[in-house]
Amino acid sequence: MTTALYLPEENIDMIAATSVLQQQAADIRTKTINWASYMQSQMISEEDYRAISALDKSRAAFLAQNSSQVVKTLLNLVSHLSKDSTIQYILVLLDDLLQEDRSRVDLFHDTAGKLKQCIWGPFLNLLNRQDGFIVNMASRILAKFACWGHETMPKSDLNFYLQFLKDQLASNNNEYIQSVARCLQMMLRVDEYRFAFVGVDGISTLIRILSTRVNFQVQYQLIFCLWVLTFNPLLAAKMNKFSVIPILADILSDCAKEKVTRIILAVFRNLIEKPEDSSVAKDHCIAMVQCKVLKQLSILEQRRFDDEDITADVEYLSEKLQNSVQDLSSFDEYATEVRSGRLEWSPVHKSAKFWRENAQRLNEKNYELLRILVHLLETSKDAIILSVACFDIGEYVRHYPRGKHVLEQLGGKQIVMQHLGHEDPNVRYEALLAVQKLMVHNWEYLGKQLEKENENQKQGAAVITGKA
Repeated sequence: MTTALYLPEENIDMIAATSVLQQQAADIRTKTINWASYMQSQMISEEDYRAISALDKSRAAFLAQNSSQVVKTLLNLVSHLSKDSTIQYILVLLDDLLQEDRSRVDLFHDTAGKLKQCIWGPFLNLLNRQDGFIVNMASRILAKFACWGHETMPKSDLNFYLQFLKDQLASNNNEYIQSVARCLQMMLRVDEYRFAFVGVDGISTLIRILSTRVNFQVQYQLIFCLWVLTFNPLLAAKMNKFSVIPILADILSDCAKEKVTRIILAVFRNLIEKPEDSSVAKDHCIAMVQCKVLKQLSILEQRRFDDEDITADVEYLSEKLQNSVQDLSSFDEYATEVRSGRLEWSPVHKSAKFWRENAQRLNEKNYELLRILVHLLETSKDAIILSVACFDIGEYVRHYPRGKHVLEQLGGKQIVMQHLGHEDPNVRYEALLAVQKLMVHNWEYLGKQLEKENENQKQGAAVITGKA
């Protein structure tokens, strides 16, 4: 039994109305298929010929009296015919039947069960066709079968289908991207399917696409997918590990469309409300502050919105974020900045007091923050991020006695040294300072060892002299 999240239908059904898929479907509905020629060439049975011909003439009346035959015929035709234009016509007919009355999904499931036929197989096979319309209309029908009835998609088929949707979203210049996103919006309303989507690395794909320039309609649809995922408390708690907050904060600061603003605010609200661990909600608040969301909220407060949800969410988020700022320690602020991956010369970096008191805390959670700094040095192309990361690593080594050893274990020393030849002079300078701190730490350690040895030698000499 599928347990779908209840959401207002207008949010997603109107999207399909102007998509490429729907425009093509409108053309296909006007065509006629010569079913008699299929029967004469024995490509379809007489029984199927009579059923499909009757469906063409009076769909509702024939379906009401011959529902099992209709299901049987449509599954037969989809499975056994191959001509693109015919398959296109059958898929549009079938999709229209489901769109007119959702309860027909269960009719298909039940009838296929009685006939010992697999309802998923024929449509999953069509996902491998060359024709884009067939592929995406089959996908749309699969989503309806998976979400609108009492049966869930079997796990192996589900993983295949979600991987297909993910790959389609990521493919370049896909003219059907709105239809693909529409299917995903439907699927992720069902809680059982959400973890499977995470399992195929779906969230990373959504974030990667949102970080590129996509049109506002696709932007809205993909953020809607993130929103429905955040209704699951476990997923809401993990969401910012995928840098959801920084990406959505960037979109919020640039977006001109009210519906995109609304859905981003709804995601942010869920990221605070849904996690069961209050410390996670606090981390999310701090991350939003770090990504300048408070500034955007103050701008939104000056605007008038027709949608009351936006006003309510702006008020809620403003209050939560302001409260979190008051409770913020300097280390919380620093940790959030590092986790966001967006390092800048905020005051905390240059504070000697901060490093004296907190350098050792970079060891917490199995050196989480230190590992992130090393990773940023390895992957970032931004000169400011690289400069700050070099500086922070130098300060860590300077203030934590075993810092050099830990850094070497994490492979950080080599990465810092690689930046000595960086094209940006500021990065070169900060890398040089960090290396000097590493070397000074070495010399200080050796100096202390020599002092110890000298002291021991003096004591030994005094003992011998005394005995003499």
